[in-house]
Amino acid sequence: MSARITKFVNVILPIAVPNTYTYRVPNEWNKEIEVGKRVIVQFGKKRLYSAIISTIHEVAPSAYQAKYLEAILDDVPIVTQNQLALWSWISSYYMCTIGEVMNAALPAGLKLVSQTKVMLSGEEYDIETLSDKEYLITEALQIQHVLEINDIEKILDIKTVYPVIKSLREKGIILLAEQVKEGYKPKKLPFISLAPAIRNDDAIREAFNQLERAPKQLNALMLFLQEVKDDFSLEIKKAKLAKKDKSFSTAVPQLIKKGIFIEEKKEVNRLGTYDKELISLYDLSEQQQYAYDKVKTGFAANKPVLLHGVTGSGKTEIYVKLIQEVIDGGEKVLYLLPEIALTTQIINRLRQFFGDKVGVYHSRFNTNERIELWQDLLKEEGKYKIIIGARSSIFLPLTNLGLIIIDEEHDSSFKQYDPAPRYHARDTMIYWSGKLGAKVLMGSATPAVETYFNAKQEKYHLVSLTKRYGGSKLPEILCSDLQEAQKRKKMKSHFSEYLMEHIEGYLENKEQLILFQNRRGYNPLWSCEDCGWTPQCKNCDVSMTYHKHIHVLKCHYCGHSHKPQPKCQACGSAKIKMVGFGTEKIEEELGQFFPKANIKRMDLDTTRAKNSYQQIIDDFQDGEIDILVGTQMVTKGLDFDNVGLVSVLSADSLLNFPDFRSFERSFQVLTQVSGRAGRKEKRGKVIIQTYSPNHWVIQKVIQNDYEGLFKQELIERRNFKYPPFYRLIKITIKHRDRENSMQGAKELVRQLKSKLGGRVLGPQAPYVSRVKNRYIHEIIIKF
Repeated sequence: MSARITKFVNVILPIAVPNTYTYRVPNEWNKEIEVGKRVIVQFGKKRLYSAIISTIHEVAPSAYQAKYLEAILDDVPIVTQNQLALWSWISSYYMCTIGEVMNAALPAGLKLVSQTKVMLSGEEYDIETLSDKEYLITEALQIQHVLEINDIEKILDIKTVYPVIKSLREKGIILLAEQVKEGYKPKKLPFISLAPAIRNDDAIREAFNQLERAPKQLNALMLFLQEVKDDFSLEIKKAKLAKKDKSFSTAVPQLIKKGIFIEEKKEVNRLGTYDKELISLYDLSEQQQYAYDKVKTGFAANKPVLLHGVTGSGKTEIYVKLIQEVIDGGEKVLYLLPEIALTTQIINRLRQFFGDKVGVYHSRFNTNERIELWQDLLKEEGKYKIIIGARSSIFLPLTNLGLIIIDEEHDSSFKQYDPAPRYHARDTMIYWSGKLGAKVLMGSATPAVETYFNAKQEKYHLVSLTKRYGGSKLPEILCSDLQEAQKRKKMKSHFSEYLMEHIEGYLENKEQLILFQNRRGYNPLWSCEDCGWTPQCKNCDVSMTYHKHIHVLKCHYCGHSHKPQPKCQACGSAKIKMVGFGTEKIEEELGQFFPKANIKRMDLDTTRAKNSYQQIIDDFQDGEIDILVGTQMVTKGLDFDNVGLVSVLSADSLLNFPDFRSFERSFQVLTQVSGRAGRKEKRGKVIIQTYSPNHWVIQKVIQNDYEGLFKQELIERRNFKYPPFYRLIKITIKHRDRENSMQGAKELVRQLKSKLGGRVLGPQAPYVSRVKNRYIHEIIIKF
């Protein structure tokens, strides 16, 4: 008899440790282990984690005694070899641990960390289906209601209880404490069908006779038959029928007793289905066809393609035609967008053409919905061929990927700033597409300077769309000089008389308006008129923002909030004034000036609920909202038919931001928000309120001169050593003690300068120098 081989696995733990860790595989599990499966492991003295198998081998670790695996959680791998390779590259390139990448990549429901409490779910179960160990646990839970894992170990007198717990959880009998909120559980809904004996005309006639004296039950049967028509084997959602007749639900139990109906719970897809008729692809215009052919030329040369098209030029129609080609060829498409708000309109557009082949993945989806999409993508014949999502979508198990579209590629939302991994979704996908053999198409009306530079250097293939689709004209952009308006006393609160006249005119013409202010809340600042005191966050070096609808002062960095004080906390004066304005104040004041107008706000405060974006966008599209006030959410990629006027209420706050990219980003935001105006037959108008109407960036926006901005930015960046000519590394030092933070930063600079010389700048306290009670110092390295 041949000796059994002792196998070991290296696993990725969901914690910030530099290396993978080796565990020993029990001999009876040798055939069950596979790369990409989750396993339960003990790490440290007591802590249990679900980890991912990254390699399988037969070499015991030399530095420590390998512990045994506690349990294998999956029947099939939930992470592919490609995903593991991507995690490894991100860990290396963005300088973080692979455990941090795993934490960012996996949906919460697939990460089980040492669940400590077990309780009964309340679902009915058949004792006959339970093993002896499972029966002991359920019996104990009926007595004690809640058990900890070490209690279960004592009851069963074994150490490895996870396989038993996993089996009970899959049968729906128990819940784990953290999983009450986050654990994945298939969604089941009751369906109604005819009993097999009733599925013929004679039996139905007899049923009608039987129910002659029970009118509600008779109505319920007739309603069901109207839905199924001639197909008596069909099952219908109970909720759908109850929605049509409220008495349906009360009649069902009696009809089940009489053997007419059957009620059965069935698993349903949380992501919904598209039940409307699909439409054919549009014919491309001459200019779009030219751009499409150029894109294909770039793909043939195996280069990432940058589609630089002015706002409203019809980039989406080109995307749709390319998507159709890719899925016809049996491959999948990843469509990346920077904002969740944007996905709402794009989903609706793409589903018109591709129906249920479109899947969506972003943070507003709950854990169960994200896991269902994840599991579908793991199947060879999964239904989703097009995935629309925000930056985290790059971590999905995308096999057979043919095309990656990165829309609004310039947007900073593609960058993950905190916590690690601090990856950039656009750059990651450009690199990774080469490994997968997929094509990359980036689209923007205002490309990032680095991207456009790469295109000019022929690293990327550049395609331009210079005219709007359908011959519509770019909007007329005008400035309202706030300094002049204040001198002449022609301001109404935060609105110039010039802007107010235009708002009134467009409302009279039944056209819609968008007003952009890059700050949410009511007032960014409260100030004492006598001593100048302003309420500061106790955890951060930043002033509190007032939110009127909940009457609190709130910090937008750490979330700390408290009720406003009626008196100055420094001098006791009651002369507290409000300084500045946010979207909430704009919404309120417009309501006072234009009481008949329906005004809504779209910012982080009004879009916290899952479907809130969809509701606001749908209402605006349907003409139920006259004026939409918003932050940057309203500037990007949204397409509305009846927007006549767009206004930027304070352009100076963008221009004066302390960042080397502030002029580039100001141009991008102002151009993008301007692009929301007049996208159909009528030419739209844009009014920019500013104290600096002659500022060169604003003049470039008025002239729609991206090329001019790009050339000016290149000169500045070459002179002052910024990207794309130099790379930057920012090192952030944080400590609860200000002096320790400063001294640590100085010592690090001293050591870095001994190796890198003048390329090291700092240390310096940033614009906001304390966040969450940690003092911050920054070091910049240029090379």
